[in-house]
Amino acid sequence: MATVCRRRWDDPDASALRSAMTTELRQRYADRPTDPIHLPPARALAPTSVAWTGVAYTADATPVGHAALRWHGPDLELKRMYVLPAYRGCGVAEILLDAVWEAAGQLGAARIVLQTGDRQPDAIRRYERAGYEPIPVFPPYDVLPYSRCFALAVRPSLTTPPKVTVPA
Repeated sequence: MATVCRRRWDDPDASALRSAMTTELRQRYADRPTDPIHLPPARALAPTSVAWTGVAYTADATPVGHAALRWHGPDLELKRMYVLPAYRGCGVAEILLDAVWEAAGQLGAARIVLQTGDRQPDAIRRYERAGYEPIPVFPPYDVLPYSRCFALAVRPSLTTPPKVTVPA
């Protein structure tokens, strides 16, 4: 089991997990050298736009997962959702998504949106099981040819997140 703790964007554990994510994505998309895995610097995530950052920790305080939210118009956008490979399939992603949903409700968002890539089918399945529905690719991700975008309604008045189904 893991516990999600709110952290600053520049927290060392959060930064290390984002770096691990970038390394993994570069490997997944290595045969597409002309397709960027991240937005150009001028369109990239500004740390000042981040409204919430969470890091998942094991009982022995090992950082194993990361997620962040930033404002994207009236929506909150899920950014840099990542779980270390050794901890996938252990419920960390569900715990992170529950924490994201709760934070979005506390921040007053009506919807969470996200972008992921076509070579991240595990992430796509996880989001769909959590209730996220496909939506058209939204800016600024229209410059990333492999983008897949999703959204989930947030009901701030509810006190529990939507049920995440876990395969047997």
